Amino acid sequence: MAALVAWSALTFSGCTPAPAFRVIAFYTAKADPAHISFVQEARRWFPAMAAKYDFRFDTTSDWRNLNAGFLARYDVVLFLDTRPEEPAQRAAFQAYMEHGGAWMGFHFAGFALTPSAYPANWDWYHNAFLGAGSYVSNTWRPTSAILRVEDHGHPATAHLPPTFRSSPNEWYRWENDLRRNPEIDILIAIDSSSFPLGTGPKQHEIWHSGYYPVVWTNRKYRMIYFNMGHNDIDYEHKYDTTNRTLSYTLNNPIQDQLIIDGLLWLGRPGEVPRDTRGDQ
Repeated sequence: MAALVAWSALTFSGCTPAPAFRVIAFYTAKADPAHISFVQEARRWFPAMAAKYDFRFDTTSDWRNLNAGFLARYDVVLFLDTRPEEPAQRAAFQAYMEHGGAWMGFHFAGFALTPSAYPANWDWYHNAFLGAGSYVSNTWRPTSAILRVEDHGHPATAHLPPTFRSSPNEWYRWENDLRRNPEIDILIAIDSSSFPLGTGPKQHEIWHSGYYPVVWTNRKYRMIYFNMGHNDIDYEHKYDTTNRTLSYTLNNPIQDQLIIDGLLWLGRPGEVPRDTRGDQ
């Protein structure tokens, strides 16, 4: 069984104070080098944030831990790159969310495509919970986009400017129009000033128009999804043969603010996050 790795922001003065909240991050990190790179980056970045903002951060690659007893120890669940595949794990996660649990997901955690290794075979998760349905297409290569805040009233976006430049990413297009779902609160979308977005070489990998949500919540649950989480990789081995990471997700002060404020909102319900950009 894979080891559970834990980091927490604790000081010792005779007794150990409890962290403000507890986070468990599930990951797989076995397929696309870009997703593996992001998982490795996240496993460095989140412990640093835990030290700053007083929460406990644990990780596991053993999806068998997605069960009621294990989840009861945590206030927030993260999916860094994939989703659970076993029916019992899926049922445990749905029950956790329907009974007040909190969730943050990144990029490939929302992916479903039939046929693929991750088919569209979990209706509750992709349609009722995420709302997006199946993956349809993506931009290529990973490129930065100008993102527009659609809802400045949410704690995750309260400290963001109206628009900002993202870290490079592979952006997804979805089956469902999230604007038509009254349960979905779109927080951030790609601004039209980003077009054309992507470099190809295939023409369908370059977007010239359209509406593309990239961060949203579902009002029925304590959750937030980020389409970010795909680092650029030297797939062509222009520099060496190591699949070198060419860009990172978690090194953008404004985007980092969004992610940490989203996590603080999930972990500390009712508390308004402060502007943390000067602390990172």
